[in-house]
Amino acid sequence: GDTTRQRIKFSDDRVCKSHLLNCCPHDVLSGTRMDLGECLKVHDLALRADYEIASKEQDFFFELDAMDHLQSFIADCDRRTEVAKKRLAETQEEISAEVAAKAERVHELNEEIGKLLAKVEQLGAEGNVEESQKVMDEVEKARAKKREAEEVYRNSMPASSFQQQKLRVCEVCSAYLGLHDNDRRLADHFGGKLHLGFIEIREKLEELKRVVAEKQEKRNQERLKRREEREREEREKLRRSRSHSKNPKRSRSREHRRHRSRSMSRERKRRTRSKSREKRHRHRSRSSSRSRSRSHQRSGHSSRDRSRERSRRRSSKERFR
Repeated sequence: GDTTRQRIKFSDDRVCKSHLLNCCPHDVLSGTRMDLGECLKVHDLALRADYEIASKEQDFFFELDAMDHLQSFIADCDRRTEVAKKRLAETQEEISAEVAAKAERVHELNEEIGKLLAKVEQLGAEGNVEESQKVMDEVEKARAKKREAEEVYRNSMPASSFQQQKLRVCEVCSAYLGLHDNDRRLADHFGGKLHLGFIEIREKLEELKRVVAEKQEKRNQERLKRREEREREEREKLRRSRSHSKNPKRSRSREHRRHRSRSMSRERKRRTRSKSREKRHRHRSRSSSRSRSRSHQRSGHSSRDRSRERSRRRSSKERFR
């Protein structure tokens, strides 16, 4: 009542989260044949209103609690349906077994009568009239028993066949449906508060599953993004701390090397430029071209030597590192 409202917030564990999301089975099925009575948790429309306002600003993820609640409720209902189906199948088997036993009794008596009649014929053929008369009396007794057994069998048939096809279990709300139910009864069932309530609960459960899956996916994505950002920051920090701790001489030599490579590339550019210029004036003299090829070979050597020297220097540096 009013005192709990002052004392309790909608986020409190004692508050029914399914009620806040308007899908608690205790609300949906109240006043039906399967009325569940009071919910164990607090139901309060004022708290629902508070939640609806607050949830516009913040995601409380109550769908997860509601989903678990409805899932266990529907699982119970489906279990009940299975039990009811099994019980129905068993009673139908028992009934049909009983019917079969009654039919079997008729068959047994038929067999007895047939054997006795064969014996009567045999005795008659042998001229044993007295004996055959005795057997004939037995036949009459067996015929009386057979009439009785047939009556019992016939009487068990309509009830059992009616029973057998009569019932099935509604998959939605686990109530029994009669095959011979009239339109009124069917309309009462399928349009009734119980059946419709179960449809509502099942649809709500599907919706909650979808919402929860979407929200979890979104959360996972955000978590992944945060982790990647953290790792990037860590790498950045590590790189900075490394470059600070390096000894300045080495970094200067690296700088020098970079500078040298830059100047080398500049030199190379200049060389190719001059080469293209020479190409234009090739017809000037043959001897100059010969000396040029010689100098070109030499420059090739020198660049090879240089790279060899560089790799040697590098490997020695690796050794001292």
